[in-house]
Amino acid sequence: MTERAHAEGHAEEGAGAWSGSWVAERLGVGLTGDEALTGLLGLALRRNPKRAHLLVSNVLGKHVPQSPSVVHGHGVALGRRVRDLLGAEAAERAVVLGYAETATGLGHSVADGLGSAPYLHSTRRPVATVARAGGFEESHSHATSHLLLPEDPALLAGDGPLVLVDDEFSTGNTVLNTVRALHERYPRKRYVVVALVDMRSPADAGRLDDFAREIGARVDLVTTASGTVQLPPGVLEKGQELVARHETAATKPATEPGTEPTTGPTGRGPAAAPSGTVRRVELHWPHDVPDGGRHGFTPAHRTRLEAALPAMAARIAEALPAGARRVLVLGFEELMYAPLRLAHALEQTVGGDIAVRYSTTTRSPVLAVDDPGYAIRTRLVFPAHDDPADGPGERYAYNVAGAGFDAVVAVVDSVADTPALHAPDGLPARLAAHVPHVLLAVVPSYVPRSPHAPERPSMLPEPLRGPDFSSYAPDEVGWLLQDLSDVTLEAPTEEREEAIQSGGAHYAESLPVEYQPSEQYQQLFHAALETSAARLARAVGAVTEIVLAERSPRPVLVSLARAGTPVGVLMRRWAQFRHGLDLPHYAVSIVRGRGIDANALRWLAGHHDPADVVFVDGWTGKGAITRELAAALRAFEDSDGVTGFDPEIAVLADPGSCVRTYGTRDDFLIPSACLNSTVSGLISRTVLRADLVGPHDFHGAKFYRELAGADLSPAFLDAVSARFPEVAEAVDAQAKDLLSADRAPTWEGWAAVERISEEYGIHDVNLVKPGVGETTRVMLRRVPWKVLARAGAGADLDHVRLLAEQRGVPVEEVADLPYTCVGLIHPQYTRGATGADGKAVTL
Repeated sequence: MTERAHAEGHAEEGAGAWSGSWVAERLGVGLTGDEALTGLLGLALRRNPKRAHLLVSNVLGKHVPQSPSVVHGHGVALGRRVRDLLGAEAAERAVVLGYAETATGLGHSVADGLGSAPYLHSTRRPVATVARAGGFEESHSHATSHLLLPEDPALLAGDGPLVLVDDEFSTGNTVLNTVRALHERYPRKRYVVVALVDMRSPADAGRLDDFAREIGARVDLVTTASGTVQLPPGVLEKGQELVARHETAATKPATEPGTEPTTGPTGRGPAAAPSGTVRRVELHWPHDVPDGGRHGFTPAHRTRLEAALPAMAARIAEALPAGARRVLVLGFEELMYAPLRLAHALEQTVGGDIAVRYSTTTRSPVLAVDDPGYAIRTRLVFPAHDDPADGPGERYAYNVAGAGFDAVVAVVDSVADTPALHAPDGLPARLAAHVPHVLLAVVPSYVPRSPHAPERPSMLPEPLRGPDFSSYAPDEVGWLLQDLSDVTLEAPTEEREEAIQSGGAHYAESLPVEYQPSEQYQQLFHAALETSAARLARAVGAVTEIVLAERSPRPVLVSLARAGTPVGVLMRRWAQFRHGLDLPHYAVSIVRGRGIDANALRWLAGHHDPADVVFVDGWTGKGAITRELAAALRAFEDSDGVTGFDPEIAVLADPGSCVRTYGTRDDFLIPSACLNSTVSGLISRTVLRADLVGPHDFHGAKFYRELAGADLSPAFLDAVSARFPEVAEAVDAQAKDLLSADRAPTWEGWAAVERISEEYGIHDVNLVKPGVGETTRVMLRRVPWKVLARAGAGADLDHVRLLAEQRGVPVEEVADLPYTCVGLIHPQYTRGATGADGKAVTL
């Protein structure tokens, strides 16, 4: 029987059945109270020394998939009742506090109902940069320690009402522990306790009033329904025996439809081979909105999230498989609210065409029994994947397998987007064994600003994308730059060189006039591309495989504009071709002597986990940019308190032996080095000038739309990526060899440049540009003095020789040159000056 057929069978046999009847019949546990109680709750069993039974909410969105409008609606309705209870004036001063992990989304929804209340939830994830504002214990839970980590310490210090939200109010111990701890530190006159259900025993019912009198404050209670749990004598022991018996039986091969032979109701056993597809969907989560209430969530955050939700839901809807009828949005432990709102927006976007449901993964181990009278029908088990502070352990997704979902959208935060998530027994693989389509959406984990960091802008613009900026497709790269296309920045090469060498201007303050290649030169480019495309494809594949193996299974590619950008696009294409990965890719500016764009780093840290960021460049020369990046990231960590960015650059070619992540160390012609903007998306090199780039701006660049007729950017990318299938096996072998090799940088290139600088009387390593790519740049952008060519160098230097001939620059062959060629910039240049050898340069 298919999982869809089995799910429909569940619906038929479960019609009218209470999902607590299985436990009630075997243990004598019963619920009495409001008529709505059994509609809100079912029962399950768990291995817990303090309480065998578990009240399973049908409207919380944790264990039982439910319509997101129902889940959010229950929380909002409770929030509106709290607002009516408090009155408008007191409600304006209220703060809402939710409990991890089960009630984080409910508490946030209650805050939505209140309308103007900031929200904070407790967390089990410590954050080194945030001081604790309190903590408490949850006595009946399997994981007890709760931390309060507001980014703004004043959030809990006001005198307005504090609204505490949990999914159930059973003994009152958790709430009393919280209020006692907070009241000692931040005393106030009024508290409101909110829960979906009030299940206190008669003995516990009076404790809240006694406690309120003890602390001298008013404590109100607002719930959707109330009742009590009837527990016969010996129920704990009987429940434990029943759990043990069914867990033992579940480890045997399953034969009934709906049980899971791969994980079984117990969740243990070998993993089934995934049969469904797993791919990523980019949300474009707004950078100025936290992922939840772990560090506080304000009404302003809520407004910005509401504005962004329709577009994010549309991206998810577009990524869903054709013909999907049932879709589950699956949140992740404490990350409940963001997935809930995405699910709700998706539900509104697709209308009645698709049934959207919502639930989340959990830490809580619960017995699964495939019976319509039991609340937990199936469970999936997978390892924790967010490096939890209390160590590794099992995590669970309930009622997903066998539920007939056509697709699951798994939503995690970037801290949890780790190798453990993508392991063969990780959550996506477990889901793919039961669901034909799995989409992974990652919300950037909010990183609170260090209290010692300077104020940063409240909002940075979204990346520029083609066709409005660059000739690349919009999904190929996002440019973290500002558009200076309307500003005249070009200056004659000789004027720029004189200003740069005299100290009158930095090279990044102006642009060279774009070189327009002759027909002969363009023919050389096409010939070089045809000759080297397969070699380039191998290098692209090899460096991408190393990144995936050593850096991150889901890297965020950040190319150094502009030479790194075509390489970043090709690496992204390889990951998609070979692994089905849809990797984010951005381009940022780095300027020698000025560092990397700090605002771009802030944007990246706000949208992605810095540990996933992999900086990409085309090639290394002497390693100046490698050193520049490392120094700039150290400075950024000191200024902003943001850690995790790795300074190790991934390059296509590393002839200078400056990095350990590369595709090759051969110094060969990379055709994208032959041209300027016409092979780099029609984008100029980047510009950093004080009158154009303010402290809260990205660095600038120009889009040369007028050169569209000469644009070879798509042709270059397509020529290389067309070779991917034929080089796949060679890439596997090359990557395997590189991964097992000693790739430690030797900095041979830097030593060679220092030697050449002294030997030729230049005495400035910045005027020595080693390698084919750097020599080409000298010929196109600077005032060259001479070219040193390795004796016997062949076609890789045809274009350099042509450029040298056109500019009257001598090419000198050198026997033991460590590079294919080296370009020497005219030393101490002024118009009419002579070089170090006393001879004038022909221009």
